[in-house]
Amino acid sequence: MKLVSPSLLSADFGNLQRDIEMLNNSQCDWLHVDVMDGIFVPNISFGQPVIKHIRKHATKPLDVHLMIMDPGRYVADFKAAGADILTVHYEACTHLDRTLHAIKDAGMQCGTVLNPHTPVSLLEDIIQVCDLVLLMSVNPGFGGQKFIENTYAKVRQLRALCDRKNPQCLIEVDGGVNLDNAPLLYEAGADVLVAGNAVFKSDNPAETIAKMKA
Repeated sequence: MKLVSPSLLSADFGNLQRDIEMLNNSQCDWLHVDVMDGIFVPNISFGQPVIKHIRKHATKPLDVHLMIMDPGRYVADFKAAGADILTVHYEACTHLDRTLHAIKDAGMQCGTVLNPHTPVSLLEDIIQVCDLVLLMSVNPGFGGQKFIENTYAKVRQLRALCDRKNPQCLIEVDGGVNLDNAPLLYEAGADVLVAGNAVFKSDNPAETIAKMKA
């Protein structure tokens, strides 16, 4: 499976509706929405009110990535805002199993996110609950960072774990993804690639998305 989820963090916030409509008409599959609280990560992005406006214009699923502390408090809020997929960090959840089940019970697909330093093996007892796992290929909090090369090995490790315990689980990769490393990530076993600057800073974003899927 080859899915592309462009990150709206790299979109033009002054022309967000224009960029969303461009994505609606492109070959992308999801729209990736990064929520940052300034505590779990050093940056602050946007929250539910902005997501509600994104939902009004987006015709594709919203892939909402919570980079916030104690995300279980906000499951119902992000469902109400329009999230279709909700991913939470392993490192931010004291009760990850409870939070993932709450996301499912709210009617969304649920996912766990691992920071670059967090080993895949920690998912051994939770992978069967996940609809997807997102591997960070940069340290979270800012766009435009350099891709961490160890990610390929982590994708292969995660693919083996999913094949063994939850073959339906999708593997998503976020951070420094571009046209050069996209084929290698798909080859390693990734299903979904999040791309921000590679899409929005290209001369033809829709064409870049098509090339990434191809």
